[in-house]
Amino acid sequence: MLTIKQITENTNAVIRGLEKKHFKNAKETIDQVIAFNDKRRSTQSILDNNLSEVNSISKSIGQLMKEGKKEEAETAKSRVAELKEVNKTLQTEMDQAAEDMQNLLYTIPNVPYDEVPEGVGAEDNVVEKMGGMETELPKDALPHWELTKKYDLIDFDLGVKITGAGFPVYKGKGAQLQRALINFFLDEARKAGYLEIMPPTVVNAASGYGTGQLPDKEGQMYHCEVDDLYLIPTAEVPVTNIYRDVILEEKQLPIKNCAYTQCFRREAGSYGKDVRGLNRLHEFSKVELVRIDKPEHSRQSHKEMLDHVEGLLQKLELPYRILRLCGGDMSFTAALCFDFEVYSEAQKRWLEVSSVSNFDTYQANRLKCRYRSGEKKTELCHTLNGSALALPRIVAALLENNQTPEGIRIPKALVPYTGFEMID
Repeated sequence: MLTIKQITENTNAVIRGLEKKHFKNAKETIDQVIAFNDKRRSTQSILDNNLSEVNSISKSIGQLMKEGKKEEAETAKSRVAELKEVNKTLQTEMDQAAEDMQNLLYTIPNVPYDEVPEGVGAEDNVVEKMGGMETELPKDALPHWELTKKYDLIDFDLGVKITGAGFPVYKGKGAQLQRALINFFLDEARKAGYLEIMPPTVVNAASGYGTGQLPDKEGQMYHCEVDDLYLIPTAEVPVTNIYRDVILEEKQLPIKNCAYTQCFRREAGSYGKDVRGLNRLHEFSKVELVRIDKPEHSRQSHKEMLDHVEGLLQKLELPYRILRLCGGDMSFTAALCFDFEVYSEAQKRWLEVSSVSNFDTYQANRLKCRYRSGEKKTELCHTLNGSALALPRIVAALLENNQTPEGIRIPKALVPYTGFEMID
């Protein structure tokens, strides 16, 4: 959530940033926030003056009674009663202005950094880097949904029977490959200094608002209405909310957490060839990195996270590219975001496997996540997160890019985790 200071001191820059994200009616919305804030402040000023007058008059009443000035004392009492009634109305008006402002702020996305390119959608993202190993497949190469059937790795039809489309059942070496990737990703994160967390996979509404999934993505989240709980779309939500309403000491930063969870997304409106097989699921496994940092160090943290994800893809021997997302393709909460995509040789298309984002103070302001500097002054932290990695499309690319006439080759880095070198 944008801060009032950010909006009032840099109004034009905020509006330009929101326009870069193609946020509709940016100027009108910011003007409305400022109007609510002005109303809140002016009402507070009147209320403070009235309260001061009430205190002053109340102190004088006793003295007037002692001096026998009963009529003046009664007049003073009437004035106090009158002011108290006015103050009730003012307090209601002030609270309403503050609530209206807060609700409006929840609907405003984060402002992108200056280095975020202009653009409307994915076609305007900038390719920053390409790497990894090129692959040459047999002429009769199969897409992963055919490979999983051929080698009995994943049963999509059984998932439909048990739950519905988008909930596959992993079997045999398919399940072992999933578990191997999870353990590989967690071990790599631990080696890089991340503390592993095992959080809940359902969260309350306050947690959803804390990281910005609510109200923006409410329609994309599975909602348990009886208990008013939400299935998490990513471990970012519960792990980052560990630090909601927390004041950290400067020496604790940066905080580095990682977590493996199942993730749940309704993916409403998804259809067509892009959702075949593992390309787009309603439930999937993911290892997430979360960092809490000081503002002056968050860009370095972001770079370290990008390097970490790139290292994972290199160890998995996958062809990849790194994209700097344009304003129109960034998430609601991000100030700067890079996507990692792996190339699916059999599908002849790029598959997104990770987004690594810096949220600046946007989430921290919602969370009230602060740190105390050496001067005992508290400041908002910066929050960052990134997938390291999301499994479904990694599995798809591994299966497709490593198929041979003898079977599917397992990358060397994974063999200690799978216990086998080939799927045949």
